[in-house]
Amino acid sequence: MVTTSSLNLVFTPTKPTSLSWKHSFPSPFTTANCTRRQNRKAYRFAVFATVLADPKPTVLVAEKLGKAGLELLKTFANVDCSYNLSPEELCTKISLCDALIVRSGTKVTREVFERSGGRLKVVGRAGVGIDNVDLSAATEHGCLVVNAPTANTIAAAEHGIALLTAMARNIAQADASLKAGKWQRSKYVGVSLVGKTLAVIGFGKVGSEVARRAKGLGMHVIAHDPYAPADRARAIGVDLLTFEEVISIADFISLHMPLTPATSKIFNDQAFSRMKKGVRIVNVARGGVIDEEALVRALDSGIVAQAALDVFTEEPPPKDSRLVLHENVTVTPHLGASTTEAQEGVAIEVAEAVIGALKGELAATAVNAPMVPAEVLTELAPFVTLSEKLGRLAVQLVAGGSGVQSVKVTYASARGPDDLDTRLLRAMITKGLIEPITSVFINLVNADFTAKQRGLRITEERFLLDGSPENPLEFIQVQIANVESKFATAISDYGEIKVEGRVKDGKPHLTKIGSFGVDVSIEGSLILCRQVDQPGMIGSVGNILGEENVNVSFMSVGRIAPRKQAVMIIGVDEEPSKKALKRIGEIPAIEEFVFLKL
Repeated sequence: MVTTSSLNLVFTPTKPTSLSWKHSFPSPFTTANCTRRQNRKAYRFAVFATVLADPKPTVLVAEKLGKAGLELLKTFANVDCSYNLSPEELCTKISLCDALIVRSGTKVTREVFERSGGRLKVVGRAGVGIDNVDLSAATEHGCLVVNAPTANTIAAAEHGIALLTAMARNIAQADASLKAGKWQRSKYVGVSLVGKTLAVIGFGKVGSEVARRAKGLGMHVIAHDPYAPADRARAIGVDLLTFEEVISIADFISLHMPLTPATSKIFNDQAFSRMKKGVRIVNVARGGVIDEEALVRALDSGIVAQAALDVFTEEPPPKDSRLVLHENVTVTPHLGASTTEAQEGVAIEVAEAVIGALKGELAATAVNAPMVPAEVLTELAPFVTLSEKLGRLAVQLVAGGSGVQSVKVTYASARGPDDLDTRLLRAMITKGLIEPITSVFINLVNADFTAKQRGLRITEERFLLDGSPENPLEFIQVQIANVESKFATAISDYGEIKVEGRVKDGKPHLTKIGSFGVDVSIEGSLILCRQVDQPGMIGSVGNILGEENVNVSFMSVGRIAPRKQAVMIIGVDEEPSKKALKRIGEIPAIEEFVFLKL
């Protein structure tokens, strides 16, 4: 039994702009031959692709990055390492850059995105937090923001434990005292960690690693995180409690939450008043989650016995900061990720994400795009490639100046709608449709917005199949309505350009064009021919290409019946000359053909 379910993404043009061949940039496609056969409505078209020699992208590295990451970037892009830029200098340089990499010290404001003039495609944050990047402005300008959330996890957790133990035993104060010529053993008596209760606020990657290590020190660990799954906490031996509960019973509190409007100054006078007298606090997350003036008051009153801080609201903090100078506070200058291994790991992780984004790929570390779990990305990876290829193939078949305005995408799957998130696939189809004929860069962030701007109406349909849902998709079909075609055979019985593809052995395959079934790998360049099915056709075309030293990678023929019409698809490694394509078109049995570059 087959049922269908639909999801419509409808864009109504507000002005007569559309995805059209008429645009201000030179089209990479030129028509070489257009003749009409007698008594036939089909036209003969040869479409040539011109490969423009675009320069390497430019990546601006605004803060120090590990050598391994820089070397990786230099294999793909021109790298400009300009550190300690003022906001004005950053805004001046940004219009010349395709990517920007920062750490925590550079503010990537709305003005930065506006001044980029649309060229900036990706901002890479070398670290976890992205509170120094204006995400809404990035999304509006179609700029992907990626971070490096895993490489420094262990380093940050280890630093949290280091501060915890150093604070408990007064290491920093005793060290300074001894170096000053004093011997104050009785003054720096510490407290033991064994049997004490540690509250971990923010039970993500770093928080959970801190919890594991604290358990090894003999501490009882509790945690608060509204988004943490209870089973993951239980697996570590941690109890998840409310915020009020954990701060009221903890002997030590370790902070690992991001800085958001909800967490800004969450540790204020009211929160400190609920804590046990003599509590000790560690912060290796973000300085802004603590009201620093309130913390000073809590330290002076004895509610907080000690604090160990790696981060501050203002970095670096003022030299006369009462908090930094407080005798019961241990401080480090934002060293959470500062190990040799973490620095190199973060550099590589953010460099890989930035390079991938510049290539048009999507990463699980994208923070301003719909969250796509790593396992989903892995499963859908071959279908992502298939989606973009189908879009590119379909749009190159469009003729005339009316432009593409209506596209229907059909997904055939045994999975229900809730088990198949097609946002990524839709974005890549949009990328394939738009990028070949404009200078616009498309990704998951701005795909829908860009389609809307161009009056492109995309309708998605789910075709529910019977069978095992092990394979996410059986096929994807792209149909473009109300357009003429350079290759009339691509027009379906319903008058639309139609292409269909499947994934076979992990690779995208074209399995239908118009009403003809075919089976070819979608890669490189293709020559599509409609012909009378007769002996010698493959040899005739092959000989022409061989004489031109054009290597044929594959050939496939789909036909209605023997000696009737057939579609021949030829994969070539090089672009044939105009002369070669003209000779192919002059073969008497060939009724129409088109050259496509994917």
